[in-house]
Amino acid sequence: MPAPETKAPIRIVAAVIRDEHGRILLVRKQGTQAFMQPGGKREPHEDAAATLAREIREELGCTVRPDTLRFLSNLSAPAANEAGQMVEAALYEAQIEGEPAISAEIAEMTWFDPDSPPDLVLAPLTRDRVLPLLRA
Repeated sequence: MPAPETKAPIRIVAAVIRDEHGRILLVRKQGTQAFMQPGGKREPHEDAAATLAREIREELGCTVRPDTLRFLSNLSAPAANEAGQMVEAALYEAQIEGEPAISAEIAEMTWFDPDSPPDLVLAPLTRDRVLPLLRA
């Protein structure tokens, strides 16, 4: 019997963006249920900082302050919106300029207290990897 085909992981760059109360910004894409960190897939010519700058501008209409980018960890988990896929994320902490507002493929955003029990559906990466990292 042949071995099951393994798909390459979805590689993304994601941001932990906090407000003045320590809450983190989470977004939900159109047609999905799970909230996750803003971010997305790299274009071939981009580094992590360029990817985050582009994705945050497209999704939230804000500017990432490059001097605030701080690498946190490389994390992996089952993808929230692609069954049978894994996602690998380079996670950064970042500060933004401007008031975030949903645009592009984002349907909803919320400020979430990472120390509270979740009262909304969270992506596996956020629920199982990002929140425990932030709580540690």
